[in-house]
Amino acid sequence: MAFSLDRLFPFFLFCLLACPAAHGQLSPTFYAGSCPNLESIVSSAMSQAVATENRMGASILRLFFHDCFVNGCDASVLLDDTATFTGEKNAIPNNGSLRGYEVIDAIKTSVEAACAATVSCADILALAARDGVVLLGGPSWTVQLGRRDATTASQSAANTDIPAPFHDLSKLISLFVSKGFSAQDMTTLSGAHTIGQARCLNFRPHVYNDTNVDGSFAALRRQGCPSVGGDDNLAPLDLQSPEAFDNLYYQNLMLNKGLLHSDQELFNGGSQDSVVMTYSTNAAAFQSDFAAAMVKMGNMSPLTGTIGEIRLNCRTVN
Repeated sequence: MAFSLDRLFPFFLFCLLACPAAHGQLSPTFYAGSCPNLESIVSSAMSQAVATENRMGASILRLFFHDCFVNGCDASVLLDDTATFTGEKNAIPNNGSLRGYEVIDAIKTSVEAACAATVSCADILALAARDGVVLLGGPSWTVQLGRRDATTASQSAANTDIPAPFHDLSKLISLFVSKGFSAQDMTTLSGAHTIGQARCLNFRPHVYNDTNVDGSFAALRRQGCPSVGGDDNLAPLDLQSPEAFDNLYYQNLMLNKGLLHSDQELFNGGSQDSVVMTYSTNAAAFQSDFAAAMVKMGNMSPLTGTIGEIRLNCRTVN
């Protein structure tokens, strides 16, 4: 049986439009038909969460980072431990440190009410991270959508793959390179520390033992972080404007006022000094590069197509 080209063209056009999604490519319009109000639901919930506590914008952003760095952006970090399942919440970088799970739960409940069993927790987290940054004065970016949720998690990978506050520059670069990022991407994404707070446990070694730290700054931070005890006492990662997404984090580094050892490693006579200097004086360059790096992060090994599932509860597999 012969087919004419004019009869085949609609089929080719259909494939051109439909096949990328079928083969698992992400798209900003993935839910245009199935959940058209998704982004407004997430934005409204994040506005309320950040209005209640400004720090929540930083917390959700960090939650997204820690999710993506362990087997990709698949919402595995949201899974609770059970008697038969070990998740990532109690991994060393996450236990007692990650927060904001209840915000994602609340958004998921609202999304389920509007579009049942349609939107993944992974996509909700990606959107919420973007919106938290925007609400604190940071850049926006187009979030690619269509991720599915993991049915497994890896506490061991969380313990080894997530950058730590005591890592030196070479280790930080190697961890990011292993995930497909450049050294500059690493320095750009570290700018997320322009918002949020850190625990005494994580900055104590830097302010007590390191030599590349401003003396008055170290003394200030020691006031709230004794040499013994007080592990959960908090201090702002950005001394000047901890609730504004700006470029002052990089200015702090040039003054040896980075809170974490890993922060100050970015400006310590190494390969990233020039990047820090650029961002310290060019806020627009930082925000543009940060937005691009976040899109890149969101594309890390997503589960798509028929892999994974759409969790009905972000804390448990279906």
